[in-house]
Amino acid sequence: MNNGNTFNFSDLFKNNVLESAVSQFSVVDVSLSLLISFLIGLFIYAVYKKTFNGVMYSKNFNISLVAMAMITTLIIMGVTSNIIISLGMVGALSIVRFRTAVKDPIDIVYLFWAIAAGIVTGAGQYLLGILGSIVVGVMLILFTYKSSTEIPYMVVAHCQDNSAEKRFLETLSRHVKRYNIRSKAVRSGQGIELTVEVRLKEDDTDFVNQLAVLEGIGDVVLVSYNGELAV
Repeated sequence: MNNGNTFNFSDLFKNNVLESAVSQFSVVDVSLSLLISFLIGLFIYAVYKKTFNGVMYSKNFNISLVAMAMITTLIIMGVTSNIIISLGMVGALSIVRFRTAVKDPIDIVYLFWAIAAGIVTGAGQYLLGILGSIVVGVMLILFTYKSSTEIPYMVVAHCQDNSAEKRFLETLSRHVKRYNIRSKAVRSGQGIELTVEVRLKEDDTDFVNQLAVLEGIGDVVLVSYNGELAV
């Protein structure tokens, strides 16, 4: 075969680069992808706001989920249409370092959800992005609703001695579903301080009044908190 008909890998790579460099998405394709990623982002926004049960809700973080879905869509559309952009993106991401700490592990789930939605939408897999987001959203709502049916409480009580502690725990066990002693502090001359995690049988907190009038019991404090009960 003569040199004029020789076709090697270098020529193939150059042709692909030139072809991909001029390939473009239509306005309709870009608008449709961004619209779908925006709608999915709004769905993620609504689910996060509905299922949030932390201490301080961050609206800025929730808005960033919508923006992340749309930005990821743009990145994927650019990468899949142009090999030069894809190589540049690999180089750019290799030097990026994200140092912001995510306080709640569930926030990481929402971050990956937004990124995944942007990826599949940018790749043109609209049905996958929509159906997948619906399934994930329903799952998160169901699990959050189920876990919030029983609100955990902490009971803090001061007992004068061991007999008062025993009476306190016996009375407490009759009024709650279950309890777990989280901490016990014994101070010389000040008695015993108990911190007990409880799950109530009903939303009735009158049992605290009964605990407070027990012999040898000082202050009794009931507070709700966001946590898990070890069983």
